[in-house]
Amino acid sequence: MSFDQNLDRVLNRHEELQALMSTDPMPAADEFTRLSKEYAELTPVVETINELRAAQSELDDLDAMLSDEEDAEMRAMAEEEQRDLQTRLPELARKVQLMLLPKDEADSKNAILEVRAGTGGDEAGLFAADLFRMYQRFAENRKWKFEVMSVSETGIGGYKEAVASVSGTDVFQRLKFESGVHRVQRVPVTESGGRIHTSAATVAVMPEAEEVDVQIEDKDLRIDVFRASGPGGQSVNTTDSAVRITHLPTGIVVSQQDEKSQHKNKAKAMRVLRARLYDRERELLDAERAQTRKSQVGSGDRSERIRTYNFPERRVTDHRINLTLHQLEKVLGGELDEFIDALLSEDQARLLAELA
Repeated sequence: MSFDQNLDRVLNRHEELQALMSTDPMPAADEFTRLSKEYAELTPVVETINELRAAQSELDDLDAMLSDEEDAEMRAMAEEEQRDLQTRLPELARKVQLMLLPKDEADSKNAILEVRAGTGGDEAGLFAADLFRMYQRFAENRKWKFEVMSVSETGIGGYKEAVASVSGTDVFQRLKFESGVHRVQRVPVTESGGRIHTSAATVAVMPEAEEVDVQIEDKDLRIDVFRASGPGGQSVNTTDSAVRITHLPTGIVVSQQDEKSQHKNKAKAMRVLRARLYDRERELLDAERAQTRKSQVGSGDRSERIRTYNFPERRVTDHRINLTLHQLEKVLGGELDEFIDALLSEDQARLLAELA
């Protein structure tokens, strides 16, 4: 389908939706809501298409006028307008193309963020804690809600694993490229010889699924309760409030023990389980799509090294887009937008190339 045919399709669909919503009798409430949502999403696209086509028509009129115009002053004015339109048209066309890109339905969702220590012993745990705090500050900068769901500490200030729920506007869209292996190069506080060590932590960002997104049957769950324990294994609760949920079909296991209430721990565990199952379904779909395309950005492959934080040189490098910033302290302080904007732009460019 050509670009113009695609624009006609959008305009026709917009008119069709308007007609469907105006029928007598009115559509049922659920159907009307669905039609209204699609109509509202298409309206700004239609406005931009109309702006593009008006500019194209105006340019055609100017071209015709210039072929006949003999008055020097009028020709000069028309040529100036022509130049302006020739600059605006590619910008409008690109704007329309971006608006027509396939939408990731999860972009507007909240997210479950998991950070786990990888290779590197105690230093990996300390780095995992640094990353978790980095995302917490990033969320604060964007006025998002950052709810710590569970933390498993190493005992020296590091984290074996930390899980948070992040909610706000377009959370998953801006965090989804953080999934992968993050590597740190620095002299550990426990290193007396001053040697630089390399450690790693793994980040997983999953769209938080609603119950309508993932159906979980009770028969597919095994729920175990036990006493919560703190660092070193000491009991921190005298009741069996900790909860472990196993999803039998997939083998996914989620544990929660941070709350004193068994009910609250179970509710939290179900949120994480639902997100992991939804994420698993998305990964299976992505794997199918990857058969026809190869892409570093947005692949979500958690085995790939995506970013390196080098303390001696105060630099952070994102290996997927070859972007290096010598702003280590700012990045760890939550200033991630430069990386995220570049990753989003790269992803848009890839999608546009696929549509070409």
